[in-house]
Amino acid sequence: MSATLRIARFGMRDLARSRWLGAYAGLFAFGAWVLFRFSDTEQKALLSLVNVALFVVPLASIVFGSIYLYASREFVELMLAQPVARKQLFAGLYLGLVASMAGAGAIGLGVPLLFFARSAQSIGPSLSLIGMTIALSCTFTGLAAIIAYRVEDRVRGLALALGAWLVLAIVWDALVLLLATQFAAYPIERGMLAMMVANPIDLARLLLLFQFDVAALLGYTGAVFERFLGAGTGSVVAAAALIAWAVIPAAIGRRLFQIKDF
Repeated sequence: MSATLRIARFGMRDLARSRWLGAYAGLFAFGAWVLFRFSDTEQKALLSLVNVALFVVPLASIVFGSIYLYASREFVELMLAQPVARKQLFAGLYLGLVASMAGAGAIGLGVPLLFFARSAQSIGPSLSLIGMTIALSCTFTGLAAIIAYRVEDRVRGLALALGAWLVLAIVWDALVLLLATQFAAYPIERGMLAMMVANPIDLARLLLLFQFDVAALLGYTGAVFERFLGAGTGSVVAAAALIAWAVIPAAIGRRLFQIKDF
């Protein structure tokens, strides 16, 4: 077994004992059960669950990831004294953290969906929701790595993590709406598309809402994206952009890890 896999397995075993990770999975399981239990239709429950996941998954991934990476400094220093390459050490830490966060989210959502979302119309959106949960976990864990290895002070790093989530989850949509209303007389569609691609949460929301017949919920940028590229082509472009979001932050975090003086 390679050093990367051994480190990842150690990290997963360590995180499996965390009560916060269990609470994270339990929150999704309980929320999904409540939504399916008290909603009129499966589609309404899934739409509500999409909104919950798009807020909770990024927040939990970037905050918990930052806390874990800051807390693992002593372990990193110990491992660097061993004959382990930095790229292997980072890969092991990152894979262990991502697998734990994505696994907890996927299990917390997947178990209720397995019991409640059984109709043919719900299977596709349910699988897409689990896939988006994994993708957003990768993206925001990568952002947590950038913060943890770029900002030395833990308090500042956690504040920056919360600020990044706040901007991408809430402020970004308000800014898009403000620009759309202020410059409605100008051809700003391409700019709106660029702003959507620059936000992984918007990309995930677009891909998920394309699974439902709810065009009104796509929002301004989503409607522009659908009009310019069509639902099929738009989904491919959005998926490619979301994959890039899942890969690039991790690559930047790895680079910062390799040049950091611990």
